[in-house]
Amino acid sequence: MTLNTEELDKLVNLIHEGLTSAMPEMAWLVSLIEYVLIGVAFLAVYCVLALVLIYVERKVCAFFQCRIGPNRVGPFGIFQSIADMVKILLKEIIAITKTDNVLFKLAPFIVLAGSLCTFGALPFGKGLQGIDFNVGVFYLLAVSSLGVVGILLAGWASNNKYTLIGAMRSGAQLVSYELSAGISILTMVILAGSMQLSTIVEKQADAWFIFQAPLPAFIAFVIYLIAGHAETNRGPFDLPEAESELTAGYHTEYSGIQFGFFYLAEYLNMFIIAGIATTILLGGWQPFHINAEWASGFNSIMDYIPSWLWFFAKVFALVFLSLWVRWSFPRLRIDQLLKLEWKILMPISLVNMLIMAVWVLIF
Repeated sequence: MTLNTEELDKLVNLIHEGLTSAMPEMAWLVSLIEYVLIGVAFLAVYCVLALVLIYVERKVCAFFQCRIGPNRVGPFGIFQSIADMVKILLKEIIAITKTDNVLFKLAPFIVLAGSLCTFGALPFGKGLQGIDFNVGVFYLLAVSSLGVVGILLAGWASNNKYTLIGAMRSGAQLVSYELSAGISILTMVILAGSMQLSTIVEKQADAWFIFQAPLPAFIAFVIYLIAGHAETNRGPFDLPEAESELTAGYHTEYSGIQFGFFYLAEYLNMFIIAGIATTILLGGWQPFHINAEWASGFNSIMDYIPSWLWFFAKVFALVFLSLWVRWSFPRLRIDQLLKLEWKILMPISLVNMLIMAVWVLIF
């Protein structure tokens, strides 16, 4: 059984008509209930994806290290992530003295909110998009930057030298690599001629952008994956959480569900980075097509596969690539990390954006 977009539209219309008929003179309440239902649905998908990604990473890590990985709770250990989630929810939130209590409690929510707002803008399939602004790319770049605010607040409010060092490292890292990631995205906006995510996906119906402009698009793809991986604070760019130096980095003093929020956002940020790369460069939910008359039969077969399946297949392929990098390379020093961005990735991304502009003018 596959998810049919038309059936989903019918279900949404049925819910709307039911609420409207039950409360005909309270349109504001109907809208509020619908917004709450959409938010709950996205939050549920968000949490389920986080549990899946945690399980996938542990299995991939075990494979690279010649281990079995989770294998006790449920068949093949598939319920291990759920058991860990329940344990974190039941853990006591330890009250830390001499902290800025308000900012300390606010920081995890800011990190989670930035991640969730970005997640809601991704087009998961045809008609499966929570937010579709005409400046969707600008929105993604804006709300994804909220995470660094929460991290800096967590490090400073904890009143701990290790958390502060971790937060400062994370701030420097995120602000630096966000530039290369943003320029790579804007490079593809030049090719698309639009900042609306649905329009960008539709323009890749015949050929994905990575095939429409092979040289500049491939360079933008590689730079974005490197910069995006660095933004997620994962190895070999995991300096803000370097266990051998900083205990646990900026969330050292957090416990229970507060720590769980940081953990949740970290894994979903990995999915979001892969989702943005899929949307901007790999056609989003569009199937793989060969733009030739003889390939009409092949294209019809590709069209038969549900759009949401195409999106998630591409995203999880990029997530696997990210995990492969994490468990294959040693951690960089802070000077090496910043040198990679400012002396290598940034100049290349700026030149590449110029190449893309020339490419669009010529072709």
